[in-house]
Amino acid sequence: MRVALVHDWLVTWRGGEKVLAAMAELFPEAPIYTLFHDAEAMPEAVESHPIVSSFLDRLPGARTRHRQFLPLMPTAMRALELAPVDLVISSSHCVAKGVRIPPGARHLSYVHAPLRYMWDRFDDYFGPGKASLPVRLAAKVLRPGLQAWDVATAAGVDRFVANSTHVAAQIAERYQRFARVLHPPVELERFSSSSLEGTGQGGYFLCLGALAPYKRIDLAIEAFRQLGWPLWIGGSGQSEAWLRSLPPNVKVLGQVSDAELPALYRNARALIFPGLEDFGITPLEAQASGRPVIAFGAGGALETVTPETGVFFEQQTVHALLSALHRFGSFEATFEPAAARAQAERFTKHAFQAGLRSEIAALLPGGD
Repeated sequence: MRVALVHDWLVTWRGGEKVLAAMAELFPEAPIYTLFHDAEAMPEAVESHPIVSSFLDRLPGARTRHRQFLPLMPTAMRALELAPVDLVISSSHCVAKGVRIPPGARHLSYVHAPLRYMWDRFDDYFGPGKASLPVRLAAKVLRPGLQAWDVATAAGVDRFVANSTHVAAQIAERYQRFARVLHPPVELERFSSSSLEGTGQGGYFLCLGALAPYKRIDLAIEAFRQLGWPLWIGGSGQSEAWLRSLPPNVKVLGQVSDAELPALYRNARALIFPGLEDFGITPLEAQASGRPVIAFGAGGALETVTPETGVFFEQQTVHALLSALHRFGSFEATFEPAAARAQAERFTKHAFQAGLRSEIAALLPGGD
């Protein structure tokens, strides 16, 4: 079976790219089509594949300012010419699902989020204080057209698969289409399960991931400013301006390497997860390390964290997060690291790949 993989962009190594790598492992000869490609940011698991990028990738500064090209992304994605294949698998949080499909091919779209920047996340990226006035006005003008394009291109998908129940509901609402749920995998082998004794001894709380507006790192900073407890923040992104004026109890780590990550999780008292996520890999990585999660109780967190493995807060406010942090003390006294590890073990790469094979078999006879 001839397969092509499509992913929005390959410029950072984050959750979506790790899902793509798990897909690519099943099809070692499949080419990968994308808008932007930074070879230095990708591991061998991705770079071993032929990679074709769009015309946008050849523009100066495109890889470091890729989100600024959002108005051109639908055109660039449609301009990609896929080789003749039997199956196209798109991994999409922006425009990848809108790729043109070769004649006779079937299209399975794995959706991390419907066109994230133009639907539920619009105010997070283009609301007051999140972008300059000209950018906000331009986004407001472009939004209806990009939403219409996103809905129209859903017709080019033969089978939808969502990364969470939360996203499946969005697909039903936006596209009027049914999507089966297949949770992303967590790299369990990176996080030791040989002994969970002595975890959490670092004394700090951890906030980790891309520093995007919707992650609501600002809530964590203000809550810990008031408490004076140690908070470590790891990651990089467009919200780094928040990190320029911090209290002494908040430590900024910058981008954390894969090699540093297991110990960072293991020694934290808990992961702070204040954003509304479509799914979210970091809570599973924390639990795989035997650590609990303090999470906003909505979206993907409800599918990865349980009352035995974490504490929820119900509103995205500093007051609600502070309340959860105060409740955490009694929770921590009865928390079992092994229960967190067992929860994470439900989300293995093997389970993800088996589920993907089943979805392909249902779409394309002989696909598995």
